[in-house]
Amino acid sequence: MVRVETGARLHFGFQNLSLAHERLYGGVGVSLDGPRAVVEAHPAGDVDADPELASTVERACDVLSVPGARVRLVEGLPRHVGLGSGTQHALAAFAAVARAHDRTATVREAAPALGRGGRSGVGVAAFERGGFVTDAGHPAERFTTAPPPPGEWTVPAVLARHDVPADWRFLLVVPDAADGMHGTEEDESMRSVVERADAAIADDLAATLLRRVLPAVAEGNVDRFGAAVAAFGRLNGAWYADEQGGVYRPPAGDIVAELRSSPAVSGVGQSSWGPAVYGVTDADRERAARSAGREALADAGVEGSVSVVAGRNRGARIVDDG
Repeated sequence: MVRVETGARLHFGFQNLSLAHERLYGGVGVSLDGPRAVVEAHPAGDVDADPELASTVERACDVLSVPGARVRLVEGLPRHVGLGSGTQHALAAFAAVARAHDRTATVREAAPALGRGGRSGVGVAAFERGGFVTDAGHPAERFTTAPPPPGEWTVPAVLARHDVPADWRFLLVVPDAADGMHGTEEDESMRSVVERADAAIADDLAATLLRRVLPAVAEGNVDRFGAAVAAFGRLNGAWYADEQGGVYRPPAGDIVAELRSSPAVSGVGQSSWGPAVYGVTDADRERAARSAGREALADAGVEGSVSVVAGRNRGARIVDDG
């Protein structure tokens, strides 16, 4: 039996969604030490997998040219809330099947065949090595409003990666709300956003990333980092406003507004399509940040979960167990 364990991720946004620039997308995000996903696999003669993993396991077996596998999602990430469940579950399942059959294969090479890494490379990079990551995006002349056919693109390269300082923490507030966009709905929304994206926003994002986000993480300054990624997220939200009902998707906007005034967090934003909201904080403010998260949910009039987690500076853990 093979066990693969990986963590969630936050997605702060993209560097560019305008076809007027040479590079499209370019994800920015960070790997988290929790919540976690755990997948177990055994070699088998056919596919026997939990429903949420079945299609991925079938693809994995085709890619690896193996007859099958028995695969279970022992511990799963919350699905479609902005924490990267789709990519982490898929890559964990693939890695488990490969190891179970003693096959040498990398998730980066296999991700396109699994339908992962087509826009953002943050999830793949987080699975590989963890940490804070920004990727290089895709050439805009090839990745227009839809990806090229399967087999004609690769996961975007890692542009910059930094370890997350040990004392940094991330407040996660996940309201009980409808799932964030995914699948066909997400593809259609992204196509609409790219077709009308304001190129000037990308210029502001480039300046924010280069002059604020990257220096803050390189120097380990949590307050500047929080403020910088919050600004990065707000700029991204201007692109998505028509698709998600505002700079932040309701009810994330109400929660963000409540948390902004709290001294327990240095920056607040929405991860991916939400509804998950993050706050950047540190170990000294962990308890206060958790309390602020609960108060923000109550003030917004919604139920939900609140947790505080560390960053994750390692990739997925793969263990052979007999």
